[in-house]
Amino acid sequence: MLKLNLLEYDTKGYYDEMFDENNNVRPNYKLFLERLQKVSHKKLNSLQHATDRAQLSLGMTFNVYDDNQGVERILHLDIIPRIIDNTEWTYLEKGLQQRIKALNLFIQDIYNDQKVIKDKIIPKELIFSSASYLKQLEGFTPPKDIWCHITGSDLIKGGDGQYCVLEDNLRCPSGVSYMLENREILKRTFPELFKKLGVKPVYNYTHILRDTLESLTEVEKPTIVVLTPGIFNSAYFEHSYLAQQMGAELVEGRDLIVKDDIVFMITTTGLQRVDVIYRRVDDEFIDPLVFNKHSLLGTPGLFKAYLKGNVVLVNAPGTGVVDDKAVYAYIPRIIKYYLGEDMILPNVKTYICNEEKDRKYVIENIHNLVVKQTDASGGYGMLIGPKSTKKEQQEFIAKIKHNPRNYIAQPMINLSRVPTLTEDTIEGRHVDLRPYALYGDSIKIIPGALTRVALKKGSIVVNSSQGGGSKDTWILNN
Repeated sequence: MLKLNLLEYDTKGYYDEMFDENNNVRPNYKLFLERLQKVSHKKLNSLQHATDRAQLSLGMTFNVYDDNQGVERILHLDIIPRIIDNTEWTYLEKGLQQRIKALNLFIQDIYNDQKVIKDKIIPKELIFSSASYLKQLEGFTPPKDIWCHITGSDLIKGGDGQYCVLEDNLRCPSGVSYMLENREILKRTFPELFKKLGVKPVYNYTHILRDTLESLTEVEKPTIVVLTPGIFNSAYFEHSYLAQQMGAELVEGRDLIVKDDIVFMITTTGLQRVDVIYRRVDDEFIDPLVFNKHSLLGTPGLFKAYLKGNVVLVNAPGTGVVDDKAVYAYIPRIIKYYLGEDMILPNVKTYICNEEKDRKYVIENIHNLVVKQTDASGGYGMLIGPKSTKKEQQEFIAKIKHNPRNYIAQPMINLSRVPTLTEDTIEGRHVDLRPYALYGDSIKIIPGALTRVALKKGSIVVNSSQGGGSKDTWILNN
């Protein structure tokens, strides 16, 4: 049986995480490559198909909302992992902890003293015009002064091999269940390598998550629930998985009721008081009495119960103001303002279309830039200039002129690549990295991440809704 031959693997001028520019294997991949070269491509394909079947049997599927076929898909797991050494990971940990600490202070400030606005660090119009800014929270402080309990920032590595933060996800960061299940599948695929390489474990994520949620309330044995929009939500697998792994109840809005500003869960034996709600429902749908009056996903009276301190909501409502891509551009200043420190993990250079100088530059150079809608996610509302047509560029210029506040632009970055299995060979595919942080008594960065991979040849869009897949992320002890 023919063994795998990677001598013709082409890095094509991109930063490749397994091979350097001379096609020499990087130290963190050396043992894995030795194992890889002992098997045939046919055997790897067989392992890959077994992985696909395992995902289906575990129910690791999601829906794409604009897919009229209504077909559930797996988030394709490529069996070649992304491997990060301990020194690199320690740097990422410090950078993420710094960022989350500063962002939490920022959110607390904008809903209370607003010093960052008074000191002209960030324009007040930018904050108050954000769709995620909740005026109802002005003067409010959440339990333990923590707003962003769970964070999933997206990181990329450019052509120089250096990391930067692409965007922050503080509202309802998703994907952690795939990180956990990917690991379980890959441990069965390459069992001997985990011990040899000393891969750091991620299995205890749900235990740390449970401890984090319990730390936010003074109740000795709190009742914790996971609030889901329901089975038709694209991330329902994750909601049910996390509830089951934490030993928490999975509930929908209709399963809760508020009496005298206290939240109860409706059970077969009567009402049971709820102390902490890990919500996977967006702000505007959590309470029809305060936000979207047509929402059937939330619970009437829930927001008032929260403001009165009778229940903890995780993440806190209002954190989405940091997810606004226009606010993102000011994070270096925010870190310096609150912590007196320079940013460890840099941002991508960002042009704010609401500022005249930046807007002029973006319109003149739109063919070279990536333009993003500030309140969009999942790869939607985006123009990739170098891959777009003149017509698409003109359409986006019209949108920018009509509503400049709603757009930012960034230079096109050649994302790093990791070798990825195809039907015929192994080729480099572009990746990003989503580590997960939990903020309770301290900020803990889980030693693993969801690596998303652009499976389409030449594509840089890694989102699952746009045809992306995933890889297991191995953090080495040494």
